[in-house]
Amino acid sequence: MSLNTENKVTICIGDIHGYLTKLTSLWSNLQTLIDPVQFSHALVIFLGDYCDRGPDTKRVIDFLLSLPSRYPNQTHIYLCGNHDLAFAAFLGLLPPPPDGSPFSDTWKQYEGSEEREGWYKDDGYENMHLQGRRWAGKIKVKFNEIKKTYYQGSIYDAGPTFESYGVPHGSADLINAVPDEHKKFLADLVWVHEEDDVCLETDEGILHCKLIAVHAGLEKGKDVQEQLKFLRAKDTRINKVECLSGRKNVWDIPQEMTERPTIVVSGHHGKLHIEGLRFIIDEGGGLVDKPVAALVLPSKKIVRDTDDLKEVS
Repeated sequence: MSLNTENKVTICIGDIHGYLTKLTSLWSNLQTLIDPVQFSHALVIFLGDYCDRGPDTKRVIDFLLSLPSRYPNQTHIYLCGNHDLAFAAFLGLLPPPPDGSPFSDTWKQYEGSEEREGWYKDDGYENMHLQGRRWAGKIKVKFNEIKKTYYQGSIYDAGPTFESYGVPHGSADLINAVPDEHKKFLADLVWVHEEDDVCLETDEGILHCKLIAVHAGLEKGKDVQEQLKFLRAKDTRINKVECLSGRKNVWDIPQEMTERPTIVVSGHHGKLHIEGLRFIIDEGGGLVDKPVAALVLPSKKIVRDTDDLKEVS
């Protein structure tokens, strides 16, 4: 098969949350379903949240790091999720705020939550971004009433990530336990990825679209170009990056983006949602009994780790 824009495959993989077995099963299913030439030249966008909740964060990152050498003709994009940002913040890997302000400035708005969330207050906390302190903290409340699950260490469920590197939750020893190549992976994660020409099959034929991939979405009521500029710059002055961690405010495509067909694809929300050109691909939400899903373009096919494809030739 000769490849052109209209048959080039784009794969968008939802939140993995430390589940290596789910990730490898999903990858195998994608490889089974997609034409070998198309698969070997695919654009693969990982939508973020590689860590926390599941038991194998360390091995998940090892798997992701192995892909460029195993599939040299693929293009791999690794988005930063809100959990990954917090992991990187704890390890001191975030770029410094561009205005020269200390990371401690990010604490002020949420100081009323410090005791309940048990923010980290051990070695190195004095100039740590808010989300790093929350991530490594020890939450006082044990049960998450919204998700009906027990917290695993912190409000981020970061306990299993610490354990995957062989240290107890909340330990400063994690900083030395995480290998340098994992630190580089976390430091290099992008907050947004943009493509100028991605194809989509529609009832009227092939539609050529711009694509914006961002972990949670773009905020409504705010200038899109300003948001993209902020995301490209990885501006760490902000204590909570809504495009990586928001909910209702980032669910829809901003109205101003209707002039040119633009796909906005995200994970984060613990749901599978496809409406027009808005794709939310996070069926699992990091829950043990839920699948990890991927969206394949241009076909808009949804593939899951749980799909039984043994019969497919």
